[in-house]
Amino acid sequence: MRVAKPELRPASPHFSSGPCAKRPGWSPEILANAFLGRSHRAAEPKARLAEVISLSRSILGMPNDWRLGIVPASDTGAVEMVLWSMLGARGVDILAFESFSEGWANDILKHLKLKDARVLAAPYGQLPDLQAVNPDNDVVFTWNGTTSGVRVPNADWIRKDRKGLAICDATSAAFAMALPWEKLDVVTWSWQKVLGGEAAHGMLALSPRAVERLETYTPPWPLPKIFRLTSKGKISEGVFKGETINTPSMLCVEDAVDSLRWAERIGGLPALMERCETSLAFVADWVAHSDWAGFLAEDPATRSCTSICLKITAPWFIALPAEGQAKAAKQLVSLIEKEGVAFDFGSYRDAPPGIRIWAGATVEPNDVKALLPWLDWAAAEVAAAFAPA
Repeated sequence: MRVAKPELRPASPHFSSGPCAKRPGWSPEILANAFLGRSHRAAEPKARLAEVISLSRSILGMPNDWRLGIVPASDTGAVEMVLWSMLGARGVDILAFESFSEGWANDILKHLKLKDARVLAAPYGQLPDLQAVNPDNDVVFTWNGTTSGVRVPNADWIRKDRKGLAICDATSAAFAMALPWEKLDVVTWSWQKVLGGEAAHGMLALSPRAVERLETYTPPWPLPKIFRLTSKGKISEGVFKGETINTPSMLCVEDAVDSLRWAERIGGLPALMERCETSLAFVADWVAHSDWAGFLAEDPATRSCTSICLKITAPWFIALPAEGQAKAAKQLVSLIEKEGVAFDFGSYRDAPPGIRIWAGATVEPNDVKALLPWLDWAAAEVAAAFAPA
């Protein structure tokens, strides 16, 4: 049965999982004071870089004895620095339950070629057995699966008396979810996720235990310059004071400072988390009454409040071959994009065909709510085209 086209549209059509929507009220004018044409090592530009670090620490509630630095190549660069600089000192467990965590497993097994490495895997929509993680090993995991919409519900499975390091890729969790710093040793993220910043810059947070690893362990492989975090056996403190390893974009830095100041103005981490959870609640209420859509995350406790991934559960869709399912899901997204209502909300290429709505803190919850009737309209249109007569 066809559904009438909704009249209400989201105020912003941006639901991409990266780069993500800019913060409400953003305009290019906020970049007017960027230190363009200046050396990033000069006093004022360096102070701006340091402000990114200090504001991030404050908003996230990071412990005073942790170090936080700006590193090259987005969250990917931050994670790779850690993998190549720290792993190999002891065994490692890798939690693989979506595309990016599978990528880290591939790097560890096929490129670093670590022999004492174990992959704890789960299909899209599920988590691996967290209780199977060996506390004597390092563990590498994503807090929130950007491509699966599945997050770890808590850190109860990480022991306080662990011998290994807990290495957490938190790029779609930082600033949207409470991170238990006492249970983590390395945390990475990028600017272009929850705070809607621009690309190519990563953030690397290190606990005292992680710093100790860097200062006492030398990996058996060569490290490129942009991966080196120590000098003469000691941590390179400048990296954590705004002295970046390579040249940053001061335009992106200015944008990052603006988003952090916005986060501070609206109430810090609690306010950011509330925005994301409100969006998730809107979707959950809609799904509860839907006859064609469901969450990809099977356990409600693991549903992401940033990358909200949905599967199509209608019988006509399930009856289609895999190729037909992919085509139908793309058609659903395309119909809404052609209306200019929402962009870039299709599921990730490696995930099951469906929908991925980014609901990070820069997305207005009411825009997520306004999108949902459009999904019903598009689903009805696609069903009319694909369902058996």
